[in-house]
Amino acid sequence: MKVAIIKYNAGNIQSVDYALRRLGAEASVTADHDEIRSADRVIFPGVGEASTTMDYLRSHRLDQLITELKQPVLGICLGLQLMCRHSEEGDVACLGIFEETVKKFVLQHDQLPSMKIPHMGWNTITGLKTNLFDNVPEGEYFYFVHSFYATSGADTAASCSYPAPFSAALQKDNFYAVQFHPEKSGTAGSKILENFLQLKINQ
Repeated sequence: MKVAIIKYNAGNIQSVDYALRRLGAEASVTADHDEIRSADRVIFPGVGEASTTMDYLRSHRLDQLITELKQPVLGICLGLQLMCRHSEEGDVACLGIFEETVKKFVLQHDQLPSMKIPHMGWNTITGLKTNLFDNVPEGEYFYFVHSFYATSGADTAASCSYPAPFSAALQKDNFYAVQFHPEKSGTAGSKILENFLQLKINQ
């Protein structure tokens, strides 16, 4: 199986590559359009800022490429946010694969003194949909690091609360995305990546 990790101006790509190697999957980290199109699976990870990253994707025509992909695609963290319609981070139009929008966490610290921004650490996810979560139990813990979140909507495939519900995962057609970091989420995160690698094209 050929796996492509999209290379762009965002961090966290190497840790995803290492996680795949632990599962026995060889991945190429690439920005080559033909190589990405021909891959059996495409992963779109990232840690960074939305508006500057969208500028980079557009300047390298990766924005159009990503939306045209037909094989299973997995967005991770910033990847999920950039696959949404719009982000408040830099007030930027994103890829529009998912209808949900991305907003900044606003916490009432007088009511929730223990909560801080960014949302960082382990949290549970519920309402699991799609076969990305096969053999993952409701209420499983995953590792999050983010200051912006995707709203809940028709494409929500899993939810998390901090303190209000937001989309921990999204899915539409061949596009999947998770806000948490599966590569940093231990056994449960490895199961997510394994399930993604085993998805059938028509799922």
